[in-house]
Amino acid sequence: MKPIRVKVKNLNREDFFPRGTSLAEIAKFYQEEFTSPIMAARMNNAMAELIKRVNEDVEIEFVDLRDTDGLRIYTRGILFILFMAVRQLYGKVKLYVHHSLGSGLVCEVSGIKEVIDLKAIEEEMKKIVEKDLPFIKETINKFEAIKLFSEDNQREKAILFKYRKKSTVNIYRCGEYFNYYYGYMPPSTGNLKWFELFPYKQKYFILNLPTTHSPTKVPEFSDRPKLASVFMEHENWGKILGVKTVGELNSIIASGDAEIAELIRIAEALHEKKIANIADMISRRKGTRLILIAGPSSSGKTTFSKRLMLHLKVLGYRPIQISLDDYFVDREKTPRDENGNYDFESIHALDLELFNQQMNQLMEGKEVYLSSFNFKTGKRGFRETPTKIDEDQPIIVEGIHGLNELLSSSITSEKKFKIYVSALTQMNLDDMNRIPTTDVRLLRRIVRDYRYRGHSALDTIRMWESVRNGEEKYIFPYQEQADVMFNSALIYELAVLKMFAEPLLLQIDNTKPEFSEAKRLLRFIDYFLPVTAMEEIPKTSILREFIGGSTFRY
Repeated sequence: MKPIRVKVKNLNREDFFPRGTSLAEIAKFYQEEFTSPIMAARMNNAMAELIKRVNEDVEIEFVDLRDTDGLRIYTRGILFILFMAVRQLYGKVKLYVHHSLGSGLVCEVSGIKEVIDLKAIEEEMKKIVEKDLPFIKETINKFEAIKLFSEDNQREKAILFKYRKKSTVNIYRCGEYFNYYYGYMPPSTGNLKWFELFPYKQKYFILNLPTTHSPTKVPEFSDRPKLASVFMEHENWGKILGVKTVGELNSIIASGDAEIAELIRIAEALHEKKIANIADMISRRKGTRLILIAGPSSSGKTTFSKRLMLHLKVLGYRPIQISLDDYFVDREKTPRDENGNYDFESIHALDLELFNQQMNQLMEGKEVYLSSFNFKTGKRGFRETPTKIDEDQPIIVEGIHGLNELLSSSITSEKKFKIYVSALTQMNLDDMNRIPTTDVRLLRRIVRDYRYRGHSALDTIRMWESVRNGEEKYIFPYQEQADVMFNSALIYELAVLKMFAEPLLLQIDNTKPEFSEAKRLLRFIDYFLPVTAMEEIPKTSILREFIGGSTFRY
């Protein structure tokens, strides 16, 4: 048979292989050219598992652990190994994967009275890795899958499949165990050798994993206690509402508009209560003059700040709002990134000296001609009329650098109140398939960018990596410095965003490198039943910042 031509984009190289060769065999041929194990490949911009066989000329891009998709696949494989080890030692207990925290995942084993032996679990995992057991993919009828997982003490998966539109489910078997993971898997356990387990906060433990920046070494775990407490609080609310997983949310949606309307009202009331509590905290902190609000892209900072202003007014304050965008330096003075492009995300793109000077002058009761930036000309100027404030007028400043002490270094800490806002969703697909918070924010941004900025989903996905890099450098390192964190996630929002995002993602075809990400997101939102009771979403909701219909002006 005539051999097939394989062009490897990563290496700019072509070679010939026998027709029907698996991607795993091709990956093995090139593995020495990569610094970490190859987990999958993109074929014509679509993600493919290494078990796939190639029968025609193809262009591929191998995906290793330096790639976010590669790390996702690695993580799923490790979670299956963890599941196998726990079952091997403790029988049919429940393994929960709660949320990410730094380089680790917060996990829990329930259903046993004794304290779990993490060392024993870790050793069992290493044995499974050494055996290099294959992950075998199997397609079964969804009703068979529901029965299978119900009998295996995995109720959450059974509920998830109940509302699945497709009539089949892909499950994976490894050794004597089976499980379901949202997304592709590695070919076998042999390359999944980097992980560590250690206890965390009484009943939990951390599964620490490599990162794209440290692909063949588990980095030192850095705890984020404030962030963890927000996650846990949201999870507890999910338990109270009976909505910990997508299957449970779908059950409520399927029950009718009255039931989902009630859930929307409770979720929005929780937001309202939290914002009111933050306003009370500010009020109790005598001497607070500067309120700094920061958070990653599409976290709902703008709506949060507007709602916070309302609650401060209820308490007798008259806050003013100032935008950090008005403190950009002249464009030619903007620092450049490693590629020589203007780095508008850098804190040094702002005139820090002027910002500190003007904030201090305002707090001293002086009249100030505030800075103003012209984005068309790239030049900074000043407002035509001066601003003067009284003691009952706190200054609200919203921007990505709000938590960085360098921004307000000349202002004493007693005068500052720092707030971190992010969409920290805690509802997972099921007990072991978590929903990354970045996916929620990306879907929010896709919908908002199309509605308000004229950007396609392709445009938004294309720039998302750059946005995420800026967050990793300029936002996340400072989040624990916040006085308080506000979780802007709404338990029902993905079922709403689905209706807006789906038609936008479907426009991206396989001629674009972003096709694999669009396809991944489409598969993800396909798990949700749509919420049609749109009129139940308040006009002051943070979700309105993205889907439209807000009472606030942006």
